[in-house]
Amino acid sequence: MKLPLGYRYASAYAGIRKQADQDDVALIVSDTPAAAASVFTQNVVQAAPVRLAKQHLKSSGGKVAGILVNAGNANCATRTGDRVALDSCKAVAKALKTKPKYVLPASTGVIGVELDSKLLVAPVPRLVQKLLPGEAAFESVARAMMTTDTQMKVASEEVKFRGGTVVVAGMTKGSGMIHPNMATTLGFIMTDAAIPAKLLKPMLLDATERSYNSLTVDGDTSTNDMIALLANGASKVSLDDKERKVFAEVLAWVLESLAEQIAADGEGARKLIIIRALGFRSTEDARRVARAIANSPLVKTAIAGSDPNWGRILAAAGYSGVKFDPSRVDIHLQRELVCKGGLAAEFDEDAMKEKLNGGEVRIRVTLNGGGKAQARFFTCDLTKEYIEINGSYRT
Repeated sequence: MKLPLGYRYASAYAGIRKQADQDDVALIVSDTPAAAASVFTQNVVQAAPVRLAKQHLKSSGGKVAGILVNAGNANCATRTGDRVALDSCKAVAKALKTKPKYVLPASTGVIGVELDSKLLVAPVPRLVQKLLPGEAAFESVARAMMTTDTQMKVASEEVKFRGGTVVVAGMTKGSGMIHPNMATTLGFIMTDAAIPAKLLKPMLLDATERSYNSLTVDGDTSTNDMIALLANGASKVSLDDKERKVFAEVLAWVLESLAEQIAADGEGARKLIIIRALGFRSTEDARRVARAIANSPLVKTAIAGSDPNWGRILAAAGYSGVKFDPSRVDIHLQRELVCKGGLAAEFDEDAMKEKLNGGEVRIRVTLNGGGKAQARFFTCDLTKEYIEINGSYRT
């Protein structure tokens, strides 16, 4: 995969998680402080790393030299969380010869368990020594921040402008406790384009709305959610207004790919579900309908069982809070019409069940004559494995 210039990566095992065969701490470093923007969870219960990262972005004027991330412990709802987060940032700053305010902490894992600061501080010198550019190092960080994920999640795009080529690359983690209210889980996006922090934030907000905020697995919003976007200018390519619009679209593509990968890897999931709502008066109406369908346990279990029960889809749209005439609604499953005008359409149920056995399921809800707005949502099926995973998460 293509990676942006001017970044290095490293991971190590620090003893935070129980599985010694998987790294649990990682470091992302920009060779020169990068302009940065971030979005965080809107959960009123926020982990210490979230609170400190917000402070650091404000005090640094949107500049970031490094991101320290750990898995296995959320550093949330603990007595020592603030001190642990700050101590880890100080350790990274000392090793990189910079200031703590230029370091962002990020954690994921179990809530309410005290985290020994030594487990984060001790491996920092080793991480700095291991820092390397390149795909192998990049992917080692993506794997180190996995929790119940079954696979790492990475994406990149390259785009050519008049002044040269820039790259956008991202990594994320997430499988359960996924329901967007800002963004969900951890995600780090790097680019070598030269873009000021004040221009990055609106780009990130828009891309997040199209991706992480259009994603649900189980309806639970995490306490540690954080997406950070870094732009270090190492490509020496500055963008004009028109080029920034192109860049913003490419950024959204990367985040959409990451969000889709999270949905496909939902805890216990076997199927990725992509929902489109079309023909509504506003984007918000379309999003509310798509979100209601994506969050419906009845829809998700029907898809798990390859049951073409379009009535559950129509019912979910109906309780979304959006007013519409059911007699103007068409529903497609796997691109085949199963409901026309709010009533059953003729289709081969056995053939449809076979189509629903695949790893990707597409649902399209169209409101005829309502408007031109549309929205897309990512989710997954709900299986008994989800209960098994979360019934023993702490143990």
